[in-house]
Amino acid sequence: MSVNLKGRSFLTLMDLSPAEIRHLLDLSHDLKAKKRAGHCGEALKGKNIVLLFEKTSTRTRCAFEVAVHDEGGHVTFLDPGSSQMGKKESMEDTAKVLGRFFDGIEYRGFDQGVVECLAEHSGVPVYNGLTDVDHPTQIIADLMTMEEHLHKPLRHSKVVFVGDVRNNMCYAWMYGCAKMGIDFVGYGPRSLIEGADQQALDRAGAEARRSGCTLTLTEDPGALKGADVLYSDIWASMGEEDLIPERAKLLAPFRVDERMLADTGNPDVLFMHCLPSFHDGNTQLAAQWLEQGVDIREVTDQVFRGPHSVVFDQAENRMHAIKAILVATL
Repeated sequence: MSVNLKGRSFLTLMDLSPAEIRHLLDLSHDLKAKKRAGHCGEALKGKNIVLLFEKTSTRTRCAFEVAVHDEGGHVTFLDPGSSQMGKKESMEDTAKVLGRFFDGIEYRGFDQGVVECLAEHSGVPVYNGLTDVDHPTQIIADLMTMEEHLHKPLRHSKVVFVGDVRNNMCYAWMYGCAKMGIDFVGYGPRSLIEGADQQALDRAGAEARRSGCTLTLTEDPGALKGADVLYSDIWASMGEEDLIPERAKLLAPFRVDERMLADTGNPDVLFMHCLPSFHDGNTQLAAQWLEQGVDIREVTDQVFRGPHSVVFDQAENRMHAIKAILVATL
């Protein structure tokens, strides 16, 4: 089946068909192999991409910049202090202006409505680098990483997301699994399960029924059985720092440790994480909270640094996946 994504925005995996996601994964693997062999192309030669960042980033910014440069393009970076976006100028007007200057727009911030507004009014492809409810470029990289390590079809796999089942990574994983026929479990406390976004659950559930996979949110540790991937994320996102003590107390039983790995019954289970991660006391924030008696680690250091962990493969694959998305759409 021929796939053509040229001119398309990349806002959520729910906008793509399984065949289109498969195309992006195949292209990601191909471009990674070429880069490893020392061959970069010129697919983005003459293209200019603007990166709009309302949230800070390491992997997303670097991945976009290196991906564009590798293929001969150019990037402009704008943070909240570098433009009038949303302050003296509306998002609609900003979109129309940037669409006149640039061939593509990346946005990383809070409101999914912003990235949708940019796509509606700019006239050029727009890329979701993260919002409060989705993180689609991360999922392409993660699916790519699974294929590198599991050596079996994605639709024969099971992903368990552990922790806050209401966060953007959990929703993004639900969408990716539903599209690709992967069994998905969100494993977390009952109070957070009850607060999950019903619209997100309904959308993912409908897609899961079409693809024939299961989608479950549960506090039952029995759901860990048979997992191919245990996936974790930090317990409080940017802007939620005041909730850290409460979240740490609530989510401590869901810290990924070696016993949780064993509970999967799978000696080859992978540990995955979108990063950054609190896995030791060697960050300023973790050390500050430990001094107050609050352990904010969502995963133990033994697991994070252990043989099941593929977190740095994921981090690298962000760049290859983003490059594929840009090449396919531009």
